[in-house]
Amino acid sequence: MPHLFKEFPKVNYDIKKNGKLETVTNIMLRFKITEALRSRKVIYYDYNVQDGERPDVIAHKYYGDSTLDWVILMANNAIDPIYDWPLSNHTLEKFIINKYGSLATAHSTVHEYRKILNEQSRLFDGTVVSKRTLVVDATTFASLGATEKESISKYTYEVERNESNRQIKLIDADFISNIVNQYESVFD
Repeated sequence: MPHLFKEFPKVNYDIKKNGKLETVTNIMLRFKITEALRSRKVIYYDYNVQDGERPDVIAHKYYGDSTLDWVILMANNAIDPIYDWPLSNHTLEKFIINKYGSLATAHSTVHEYRKILNEQSRLFDGTVVSKRTLVVDATTFASLGATEKESISKYTYEVERNESNRQIKLIDADFISNIVNQYESVFD
């Protein structure tokens, strides 16, 4: 599990608004660190997370230190290190079964209707133009021609959401020591 909030300071806060203070982690500090990352002219690299690959594994592979997993999570605005990160195929199927009762139910239940604005295409220079869609209501969907629409099942929606989490940014390793120093100065 990532060490994202381990070093964050604790504060007393009345969570239940009942006059009783509880000690909680000050996660608001996270935004200061994130803003510091974004305001720098740091070089980011695109990275496609492979099935089952965790932030600590990637941090070790690219930065030589698995405890720098928090840098990867922060750079990608991952709040929840479980669901803001791609689930393995096996874990995704278990998640879908738990959420919808079965894979068959997830496949047969419509999540949303979409109007196809344009299909994916390639321009003469090789540039890929991504498919674009617009979520529409059932009435609008019914009025569209077969080639102008698509219905998205709960299963497809969950797979698409998970796949979108695979495209992350990695900060150039040359900038890591500066980021770690800045992080440590926030907690001093």
